[in-house]
Amino acid sequence: MTDKTKNNSLNITAVDSSSLVDKVEQTLIDLLISEKLNPGDQIPKELELTEMLGVSRTVIREALNRLKTIGLIESTKRKGSTIKSPDLLFLLKKSLIPNILDQATLKDIFELRLVIEIGMSDLIYNRATPEDIAELEQIVATEPDSSKEVLFDVDHEIKFHGKLYQISGNHTLIDFQTILLPAFRYVYDSGMIKSPDHDSKWVSHQDLVKILKDGNANKFRNAMRKHLDRHFKGYFK
Repeated sequence: MTDKTKNNSLNITAVDSSSLVDKVEQTLIDLLISEKLNPGDQIPKELELTEMLGVSRTVIREALNRLKTIGLIESTKRKGSTIKSPDLLFLLKKSLIPNILDQATLKDIFELRLVIEIGMSDLIYNRATPEDIAELEQIVATEPDSSKEVLFDVDHEIKFHGKLYQISGNHTLIDFQTILLPAFRYVYDSGMIKSPDHDSKWVSHQDLVKILKDGNANKFRNAMRKHLDRHFKGYFK
């Protein structure tokens, strides 16, 4: 048997490529979970963690800095490091730069928007006030004639649907829509969206407002689905 054959027959375990800081970071996250710590609770000080985990203070400090970056902990002079309720969309805000995202990701983001807007129909219907409806009516009053074969005007599309997110009353959804807005506009402006065939059964923004004003939750939900149907069918040919 040659040396090469001997080497190939050895039972070699893959090397763990994660760094010591990676491991300590995950250990600290596991600690937060296992100890059921809540926002405002303190975590052990750097020196205590050094002794507990048997690693250098430099490693502990780097791992803690990572947790600060993702919003899991915060440091104050008197309290040291404490748990905080993280901003769920913080990292997305930092990383969502449309022109450096590939087309597959941009399409996924746009499709996510469609799914969310259908899902939040009941929130919109149940939380819309007369003032909200009046504002929607003002928006659609300045839109292109929906009876013509015009798919949408980008600015009005964003303005109308942005108002729907506000009406939902869900602050995470509102923030999410604000974050994704540059991606929406980029998809529109870049020509990634292909205009579908005109559909005489399409539900316009004006139709949606009428149903929101005079219909019921079920009718509005179905209307939202029909309004977005052309997007599903034709945007990503």
